[in-house]
Amino acid sequence: MQKTIMRRVAQGQGREPADLVIRNVRLFDLVTGDLIPTDIAICGDRIVGTYGDYEGVQTIDGAGRIAVPGFIDTHLHVESSLVTPFEFDRCVLPHGVTTAICDPHEMANVLGRTAFDYFLSAAERTVMDLRVNLSSCVPATSMETSGATLNVDDLLAYRNHPKVIGLAEFMNIPGVLNGDPGCLDKLAAFADGHIDGHAPLMRGKPLNGYLAAGISTDHEATAADEALEKIRKGMTVLIREGSVCKDLEALVPLLNVATSPFFAFCTDDRNPLEIAHEGHLDFLIRRAIELGVEPLAAYRAASLSAASAFGLKDRGQIAPGKRADIVLLDDLVRCQVSDVISAGRLVNDALFAGREIVSPVGLESVKLPRPVTAQDMVVEGSGKDRPVMGVIPGQIITDFLRLDLPEDDGHVLPDAEQDVAKVCVVARHGHNDNIGRGFVRGFGLKDGALASSVGHDSHNICVVGTSDADMACAVNHLEKTGGGFVAVRNGQVLADLHLPVAGLMSDAPYEQVRDELIILRKEAKSMGVVLEEPFLQLAFLPLPVIPHLKITDFGMIDVRTMSLV
Repeated sequence: MQKTIMRRVAQGQGREPADLVIRNVRLFDLVTGDLIPTDIAICGDRIVGTYGDYEGVQTIDGAGRIAVPGFIDTHLHVESSLVTPFEFDRCVLPHGVTTAICDPHEMANVLGRTAFDYFLSAAERTVMDLRVNLSSCVPATSMETSGATLNVDDLLAYRNHPKVIGLAEFMNIPGVLNGDPGCLDKLAAFADGHIDGHAPLMRGKPLNGYLAAGISTDHEATAADEALEKIRKGMTVLIREGSVCKDLEALVPLLNVATSPFFAFCTDDRNPLEIAHEGHLDFLIRRAIELGVEPLAAYRAASLSAASAFGLKDRGQIAPGKRADIVLLDDLVRCQVSDVISAGRLVNDALFAGREIVSPVGLESVKLPRPVTAQDMVVEGSGKDRPVMGVIPGQIITDFLRLDLPEDDGHVLPDAEQDVAKVCVVARHGHNDNIGRGFVRGFGLKDGALASSVGHDSHNICVVGTSDADMACAVNHLEKTGGGFVAVRNGQVLADLHLPVAGLMSDAPYEQVRDELIILRKEAKSMGVVLEEPFLQLAFLPLPVIPHLKITDFGMIDVRTMSLV
């Protein structure tokens, strides 16, 4: 290490040629907001020189482009991008995301500690710096069947891994506020490290108590007044804009140069189709500036503030001694990325081709004790005053509605006139044959069924439909494919996407996933669906830690009281 430090010192002073020099760039200064012409000297994976002229063994012609620090996605689940960490790396890094902080919560709910082993092994081999926050709530609640359970000892076994930052989103709010022993064990074990929050709609003294537990960030703020209270109370609010959850427009009025140290960006999550159409964090930056945010505030939130919030002191700024994560832009306001340098390496196809790929795990995780039938989807009882989930496009929060639904011979039926479809959750981990049944409004579905083995957080199979037979067909199809998405009408599979890796991720290139999602969306629209991202919206219906009404394999859950309705 001493020799490495001496090389950095010598190259930074210009006594020796730098390993790499990026010539003729305009550095966007995150202190003043000025654009300053300079060379950037790099030794190995570190920046050693700025604000000067340098000679290098290798050079990159900046051609007057703008240099900004690499972007940091502060919260995501790679699994929800529907591709493996290696395809996520290849898909997202060219958009300037040089650091991503992931929570393998989805795979952990299916496979337990095997998920940590897989993700940490992959993180050691990706080109981007993929960091891991350990999943704090597996399962998230006791109101569903999960594939695994992780206790504090399971988490502590990974705490000192160099790719681990801390504890991921602590979504068991009642457990924190009421002193659940298991929650307290985890909070105490990570008290001197980073603990991510997950606090939708939390305000007032309950928020104070939650923060007093040592939790410091939150990505669930959906309104400006909520976010303002949280940053005033010391939280870093992670402004989220993903494929389903879209909070940026509501929160960016708060983001300015003065408040930028208290905000960062996250995607939580974006799929390859959304990335192809819009981008990743580059889209969030571009959209924030379009909405009136000063570029200095937007780029700080995307890098320096994010690094500070997560204790990544070696990055977030183009400065000597910092990690050489640099994005070259053709246009600052439009965040038009032209080249990316990750740890001192120019990102290109050859760099990705040189990675060692870790074999996927969980390839046979979708286990039904028996094929389901149309009869399994039947809802018995009265249709009067039925609880119905109300989908809110662009949010994972749902309304708790009560509607009168039609009946036939003691069976409660969906109602196309009220845009009400049936929804069922089928346990798929091989532990039991539970099926939760209920109703949902807002998909626009006229006929057929849509099903997904991605069902946050325990990832049982969630199916929505107007036909019991089509719903059963869709569920059984997903067991045959090892998981994924499927659209079924009149007993025929119209389109599907195979997600055999834990029933959550494809083992195919991200371009194939993108193309198959296009076909799925088209077929869903042919069935009347009005949602822009129906399958990921479907995947959040079983999430019983998000208000107000959800469904699990136990049945419909009133999240406010955590009770079955």
